[in-house]
Amino acid sequence: MDLRESFWNQKYESGDMGWDIGYVSTPLQEYIDQLHEREQHILIPGAGNAYEAEYLLANGFTHVVVADISSIALRNFSSRVPHFPKEHLLHRDFFELDGQFDLILEQTFFCALAPSLRDKYVEKMWQLLKPNGKLVGLLFSIPLNEDRPPFGGNRKEYEELFSGKFHIETMEIAYNSVAPRRDNELFISLRKK
Repeated sequence: MDLRESFWNQKYESGDMGWDIGYVSTPLQEYIDQLHEREQHILIPGAGNAYEAEYLLANGFTHVVVADISSIALRNFSSRVPHFPKEHLLHRDFFELDGQFDLILEQTFFCALAPSLRDKYVEKMWQLLKPNGKLVGLLFSIPLNEDRPPFGGNRKEYEELFSGKFHIETMEIAYNSVAPRRDNELFISLRKK
């Protein structure tokens, strides 16, 4: 399966973005609304159109980094949010990122990676987080595709996957998902061990 930049650029060029709801998802918006420390360093990997980054910036968060493998996704975001700091837009493969973050937001990135990369994803998230840093977001809680993204899973799989590196503070069906995803998303809040 070839999920390199050309695959994702083609998705953005063709408008084939079924994952894109056009705004920050309600669970993440409500989580962001509860954050009081505006100076924390936040990463959004595989950010796509990065509505979460736009929302964070509009609410006074100044240390937000957006990363994506697709140059088109980053260009689209930069055009839509021209005042977002260009040095905080990283055109990079997630597994090549470095830095240390207080918080990483997960929104449809995990499900875009081949399942064979899930252990590597957990290790990389652990590396990118500062001590006691948090990985927060949404994971699909349904079986999805086996031959192309989005890839799904279930709570039991995710608990086994993350529990070695993270304290699982929350992993529950999101009560406030957007209608098409209702009862199909787990809201996660994981703290680095």
